[in-house]
Amino acid sequence: MSSSVPSSILGPVGVRGMTVLDRNKFLRTVQVPVIKVKGDGLSKTSQLCKALYLKLENFKPVQESGSDDEFKKHIHLNPEKITQWLDIEEKNRLAMIDLGINENNFCFKEVQLGYDNWTSNNIFKAVLPENEDIVSSFSQIGHIIHLNLRDHLLQYRPLIGQVLLDKIKTCRTVVNKSNIIDNTYRNFSMEVIAGDEDFLVTVKENKCIFQFDFSKVYWNSRLAMEHERILSFMKPNDVLFDVFCGVGPFSLPAAKVGCKVYANDLNPDSYKWLNHNASKNKLKGQLQTYNLDGKDFICNNLKDFIIKCCNGTDGVKVHVTMNLPAMAVEFLKYFRGLMKNEELIDKFKCEITVYVYCFVGEDPFNAAKMLVSKNLDCDMTPYIVDVFNVRKVSPKKDMMRVTFNLTKDILFDTIQSENGEPPVKKLCIEDS
Repeated sequence: MSSSVPSSILGPVGVRGMTVLDRNKFLRTVQVPVIKVKGDGLSKTSQLCKALYLKLENFKPVQESGSDDEFKKHIHLNPEKITQWLDIEEKNRLAMIDLGINENNFCFKEVQLGYDNWTSNNIFKAVLPENEDIVSSFSQIGHIIHLNLRDHLLQYRPLIGQVLLDKIKTCRTVVNKSNIIDNTYRNFSMEVIAGDEDFLVTVKENKCIFQFDFSKVYWNSRLAMEHERILSFMKPNDVLFDVFCGVGPFSLPAAKVGCKVYANDLNPDSYKWLNHNASKNKLKGQLQTYNLDGKDFICNNLKDFIIKCCNGTDGVKVHVTMNLPAMAVEFLKYFRGLMKNEELIDKFKCEITVYVYCFVGEDPFNAAKMLVSKNLDCDMTPYIVDVFNVRKVSPKKDMMRVTFNLTKDILFDTIQSENGEPPVKKLCIEDS
């Protein structure tokens, strides 16, 4: 139960600037308004006072008095809301009087509060620098709490880690990561600031179980809803080409709903855990997995599939996910002219939808569209079906998803470049 009481009234005091956690320094005694009631009148009185309860961690608003008088139950009220009997709403006071409860039953009581009574947020507000950002959000991946601390909070790392370890019962490890994700394997440097140095986690998402070493692969719990959105676009017997699949948050749920999945990731650790998770979820028969560069996966595996479709396979619905927002748009050029040298344009019968992710700054919707057009070297406006803001990464950085149709015009390169020049030579044979 979280505290609804401001720190100025009941929060920790005298701990500003603490860098090493000292739980004893959070002890304080406060005056709390109390209504004393008899046991048989507790239920009805409680209903009249419930909105006024003192709500703190590990604190029961209704307690035994420990005295020998007849008013053995004490209802503790929030001193921010109630400072006298008359602060209680009149209709509720009158209803209590009808129950035999009046101003004589109202008093103040000394209550000792301590570290266990406050949430991590209450503690951070009391300890960390005023008028600066504090630890207001974090991700939890299995037993790991994952932070991205600003520079002004780095000296408080041991305290922040220990508080989160204490307050979040499912947490055994707290890590702080750098802002920079390695663009090759999408993992980042991290520091254990509290708890066990144990990075092997288990996560459940979209009816699948994922296991992986969080220090070696990419996983972002904030993308769970986006994974679910893309899954909602897929039907049994559709085909998914997951170009930067990681440990499988798109691929495995798609396989589970009956899609045929081709999943690829360059990171050998992601590839290892992708296969592990496919086996664990009994989905190996629905997936083909690859440990390739995205360019090779597009120019060879996707191309081969399209050729097969053109040469006799019934037209299918193909989804292509490209969740590498730092650089996925750079791989779009390999779609342009992918089939140019194949004499199959009249046989093309695939319906292909691409979901590409990118990071942009100002004017995110237009910026995302422009990025896609720039990297395909043509005006993609006629082909784009949706631009979606997935999440705000920072005040000046958004993660966007651009959904577009990959048509024969693009694949066989029958469209003009943005500069009006004739179609360029097939890009898949060039160096990336």
